[in-house]
Amino acid sequence: MEKEYLKFAKEIAYKAGKIMLKYFNEDNKARYKEDQTIVTIADTEINNYLVNKVKEVFPTHSVDGEEEQFGKSNYVWVCDPIDGTAMYARHIPIAVFSLALVVEGEPIVGVVYDPFTDKLYSAIKGQGACCNDKKIHVTDKKLDNMKSVCHYDMWNDAEYDIYDVIKELGKKSYFVSIGSITHASIYVATGDFNLAIFPGSKHKNCDIAAIKVIVEEAGGKVTDFFGNEQRYDEDINGAVISNGELHDEVISIIKKYVKNKKG
Repeated sequence: MEKEYLKFAKEIAYKAGKIMLKYFNEDNKARYKEDQTIVTIADTEINNYLVNKVKEVFPTHSVDGEEEQFGKSNYVWVCDPIDGTAMYARHIPIAVFSLALVVEGEPIVGVVYDPFTDKLYSAIKGQGACCNDKKIHVTDKKLDNMKSVCHYDMWNDAEYDIYDVIKELGKKSYFVSIGSITHASIYVATGDFNLAIFPGSKHKNCDIAAIKVIVEEAGGKVTDFFGNEQRYDEDINGAVISNGELHDEVISIIKKYVKNKKG
């Protein structure tokens, strides 16, 4: 059944990519929501398309999309129609589509699609991770290697302030922020990045659900901000996405500077 779910997810991803490309060089009707996050016509069109397809193909399942939700089920299609919307709205080709099937809180199928390079990243739990059907794997670099590249997301009203964390980690590694946590996390899965740190919480399961299964099937590790497992059909408690080799060290540095608000 998982292969059927993955086939469905891939079909949705390719359709989402077409919608993203359709509006990319046009007026994408970008506007700011009440929480001051940005949304475009492509975000809402993709999310609506997913809801309609799930109703048609898997009517007992539900959808938790960043822009639209449907139903209530233990089988939840968790979607970020465009991660990196701020870049997309400015016609910068960083954004990706993300979709996971989460069962009892655990992602079992995940896809991330970059329409600008036509790369589809996918995984089924227990069966490895792929990019365009070719196996991908994390790197084994440590933090004490300045050739390593890591990513962080930071914004004023994030759940956790990670300035001091990045300041310390930055002594051991090269940090960048590319404008999409999902895209950056995929680079962890492919071995191009070692680490991605994400301090978000409210409805941010949409950003990380697919990443959880793809990165871990590529040999990496994904936990909450403090090294704990968490559900991906509800708000999350931040996320640390790594190649696994440096995960414990990163968590220890986070705990040094940041207090767990759920602890």
